This record gives sequence, C-alpha cells and structure tokens, in this order.
Amino acid sequence: MQSPAFFVKYWSTSVLCLGVVGGLAACSDTAMLPPEAGMGAHPTLPLPKTSLIPTVNIAPAKGWPDGVMPTPQAGLEVMPLAVGLEHPRWVYVLPNGDVLVAESNAPPKPEDGRGVKGMVMRWVMKGAGAGVPSANRITLLRDVNGDGKTVTRSVFLENLSSPFGMALVGNDLYVANTDSVVRFPYQTGQTTIDAPPVKVVDLPGGPINHHWTKNLIASPDGSKLYVTVGSNSNAGERGVEAEVGRAAIWEVDPKTGSHRVFASGLRNPNGMGWAPEGGALWTVVNERDEIGSDLVPDYLTSVKDGAFYGWPYSYYGQHVDDRVKPPRPDLVAKSLSPDYALGSHVAPLGMAFSDGNALPPSLSNGAFVGEHGSWNRVPHSGYKVVFVPFSKGQPVGLPVDVLTGFLSAEGYAYGRPVGVAIDKRGALLVADDVGNVIWRVSGSAAK
Repeated sequence: MQSPAFFVKYWSTSVLCLGVVGGLAACSDTAMLPPEAGMGAHPTLPLPKTSLIPTVNIAPAKGWPDGVMPTPQAGLEVMPLAVGLEHPRWVYVLPNGDVLVAESNAPPKPEDGRGVKGMVMRWVMKGAGAGVPSANRITLLRDVNGDGKTVTRSVFLENLSSPFGMALVGNDLYVANTDSVVRFPYQTGQTTIDAPPVKVVDLPGGPINHHWTKNLIASPDGSKLYVTVGSNSNAGERGVEAEVGRAAIWEVDPKTGSHRVFASGLRNPNGMGWAPEGGALWTVVNERDEIGSDLVPDYLTSVKDGAFYGWPYSYYGQHVDDRVKPPRPDLVAKSLSPDYALGSHVAPLGMAFSDGNALPPSLSNGAFVGEHGSWNRVPHSGYKVVFVPFSKGQPVGLPVDVLTGFLSAEGYAYGRPVGVAIDKRGALLVADDVGNVIWRVSGSAAK
C-alpha cells in the first residue's frame, strides 16, 4: 500500500480532474479571482460552484529541511524558540513570561468521515500531518536569559484530552479539552502541575466531534470564560440534532459551570482576543467548504452578544446556501455580516492583538492571524501568518504578510502555523504543528 504522503500528492496533483465516481465525472474548480478579492471589509462573493467530489488540494506535510526557516517580513527576524515538539497547536504566555504549549491532535472520532469521501479525507489529513496521535499534554517553555535562545522545557500537564485553549485567572488555570473545560491550581513559577483537574463544564464532543478544537479566553475581570465550539459538519448535512450547542461561542461562569450561547452561526471559531481599543471580543472563523475555490472567505469579526452569523443557512451575512435543507429564511434575515474577510479557505486558527515593543510600529495596532492553510482551493491559500491593521477599533486595508515560506516551491508544507501569541517582551510566537516548532518573531533591533 502506498504511503499517505504519496496518496495526498497523487490526489492533490490530480485535482484538475478527480475522475469518475458512480458514472459522474467530477472536475476540480480553480480560483478565478485573485486572493485579495476575498479580503477586506467588502470581499467579492462570486456565484457558488458545487460538484459531486470536492476539490482536494492539501500540501503534503514534509517538515523543515536542515537550515530552512520561515521568511519574516523585512525588518523582522525569526528563530526557533523550541523544536522537536509533538504537534504543537496552541501557545499561551503566563504573566511571568513562561510559555505554555498545547501538544495536541484530534481525538478518536469514529462517526466522523464515514463512506468513500470520509476515507479519502482521512488519508488526505494524515498525509497533511494531522494523523499523528495526540500527545495530550501541555509543555512549559522558560526563556532563562530573556534572549529567546536559552530555553528550558518541562511537562507542565499531561493525560489531558486533546487540549487546546488555556487561560489563567488569578491562581486558577483553565484548559479547554475537546470535551470539557477543566481547572487546575497554579502558583507563579511552577514548572509542573500534579493536582487532578476539576471539571468546570462539559463541552460538545462525542463520536463525530468534527471540529474538535476548543479555545477559551477569560473576560478582562475574570468573571466569565468564553469558549469556542465548532460545528459538527461542513454545512449542516448531519442535521440540526448533531449541532446542538455548536457553531457558537459559549459564555461560562467559571465558578458554577453555568453557561449560555453568547453568539451562534459561527461555523468554526478559534482564536479570540479583546480589542485594545473599545474592548470588544473578536474571533477568527473558518467558513464552509465545497462551493468553489473563491468561496467562502474565512473571516475576522467582532462578536456581539446574542448575534447570529449565518451558519449553516447563509454565509457572509445573508447569502443563502442552497445546500442546506430545510431552509430557514427567518434566521437568514437576522444573520450579521462579519467585519473583515481574510480570504477564501485560508483556515485562520490563531489570533492575537499586537502588544509590546519588540516589533516595528507598523505592527503595533492590529491583529496577528495564523492561517493554517487551505485544502479546498486551487491554488493554495493561507499557510502563513498575517497582520490585519486596525484604526479606531476597526480593521482597515488588506492583510500584511508577516511570516511566509511555509510552502515549498513544489507545494509541500514545511510547516503550518496555528496558534499565535505575544510574549512578555512583545515578540510574536507562532505554533507550527507540521514543523513541530514554536517560532519567535521579533524586530531585528529587539532580539
């Protein structure tokens, strides 16, 4: 049997016509618009395109060759803060400067991806670097000298369940597992925690658990947690019963575990942050697939309490998705448009507002976004870290490339950026789950 990497490469290079299944030919769709058309406050939204077999064009995972690193924006420098990790997905910086890294991957999902299409997607994801077992731990990195070079490493927490988001409130560290939020006691300077977890609230998981990553952020006063819960399908094809409590951001009382849906219709929200100007909650969202290489733009948006953002019945406001049955014109009518498009299929996961002084002034007001990269677009999109400039509390202009070079000229993935964070000295940290590296990006004058 051929290796997953071979299968992905064959599948990816065959997207111009995927073949005949059940007597029906299925040819891939190629983007007709430049990437920038799907970015900014007013993206271009062409007519949707559908086919029996979706376009599959993932960059097979290769890892970083010796001596090769991502390419930073001019005036910036990049170096590895830690290497040899196991699928690092998320980073969180503690007040004392220690960096927590969630080494994690998908849990068993026996009901997700059944049938021929599911089999193909499992092979594709495996070849793209997402098939490794989950380490189920959080690792602590300590920069001993403050130079980003002398770093110690310790196992901070283990035996978790596909952990992702982390947040410290006082002496309580909250971790978002794939199926629950749990709490641990923490004292400044600890390098490991042995105390058992205390469950705060159960999260939707189960045998499908299509979007398994759960992120969380604390409110500025620490009285509430906000938790992302992605959908259980691409566009509602499993029915409403499979989506209860999903495609949403929850508001959770960390003391009691009581919770409510804060905002819904968000297909797969991940990174979150509080805007320095205005204080609103913002998130990045992965939108739906399989209606064309030019649709649908993933996005960055402020999140309003009680708002509905369309999924699955409509996209980018009130553009109806005719695949979803039965339709819900009442919900479409109340669907809000997001604030800012990041581009079609770029797969934004990490998000962090700028903070600190280790980066140039041009990167001092806005949001960094880790774009994990496309699978449903020809040519590839994403696979980089971008900066979205803000002015008066709102995004302006087009995204600016900050860290690129994750794709080889042949279309292999050396790495894939996921979580991003600002360290105590103001440098940008990037979790790379294919390269198994945490990258540190700083100004050339501020190491």
